[in-house]
Amino acid sequence: MGKILVNKSRTLTGHNDCIYALVEGSDPRFFYTGSGDGMVVEWDLDDPEDGKLIAKLPHSVYALGIDRVRNWLVVGHNFEGIHIIDLEENKEIWSLKITDQAIFDIKVIGDEILVGTGDGVLILVDMETKAIKRHIKLSSKSIRVMAFAQDKKHLALGLSDHTIKILDQSKEYQPISNLIGHSNSVFALGYSPDEKTLISGARDAHLKFWDTQEYQLDENIIAHMFAINYLSFREDGKYLVTCSMDKSIKVWDVEERKLLKVIDRARNAGHGTSINKVVWSSYSQQVIAISDDRTISIWNIESPNP
Repeated sequence: MGKILVNKSRTLTGHNDCIYALVEGSDPRFFYTGSGDGMVVEWDLDDPEDGKLIAKLPHSVYALGIDRVRNWLVVGHNFEGIHIIDLEENKEIWSLKITDQAIFDIKVIGDEILVGTGDGVLILVDMETKAIKRHIKLSSKSIRVMAFAQDKKHLALGLSDHTIKILDQSKEYQPISNLIGHSNSVFALGYSPDEKTLISGARDAHLKFWDTQEYQLDENIIAHMFAINYLSFREDGKYLVTCSMDKSIKVWDVEERKLLKVIDRARNAGHGTSINKVVWSSYSQQVIAISDDRTISIWNIESPNP
């Protein structure tokens, strides 16, 4: 394996508070960020310097979800509920007050919006009727992150009770497995593109690889100095990025389960505070990161060809 080459393409500014939410658009040329001051901004990877404000809410935004079919953005408005923005029309088309808790993650599956809340409830919202369909109480602790395996129809949820719960979406979210192994809140979760592996990261700084056939632990790596906040696969599944409260981004070889590159302030003029989320763009193959320092960084990551 040759050397991974990294250089920073851009640093984007405009948010006035810590940036917590990041999602790739249904057109992956665009991505969306949400921050502690309630600002939701659209960014264009072809012309990234000028973000476009598309919502300003009274409370912080920790979570954004994308409906790729309808081209809608679902905004998680803490202590209130969800706001639906039509990205074609560039306007809010409806909203729903569903919780007085923080909203930590949102996924859109078919005609349902799944909302993970601070009191351990998974809220299912029907997009056709614009109404709550069901509450599923999973824990007394927060649901922090969700990942969905499209072919398997498995929904994985990382919680602040240190567990990962696996539900079968095709069987009305029946529980399949309860993964125990982390010693603190699970913040990062992702299925590999082939759905054979589920990778989790937590406040305990450990990265765990789970075989999804029986949901057995395959490998455990002490990956960061502090909490792992998020992870994202490259589209082909060969590589993975993690980001951390330790202010670094790390690039991993998924098959070898090996660290390839550390991106940080000292070596690469990286972020100076906690990095909250990362997305490996399927449009530009760049890595996008957001931070408590109110900036967005875009990284060119070149891997050697075999």
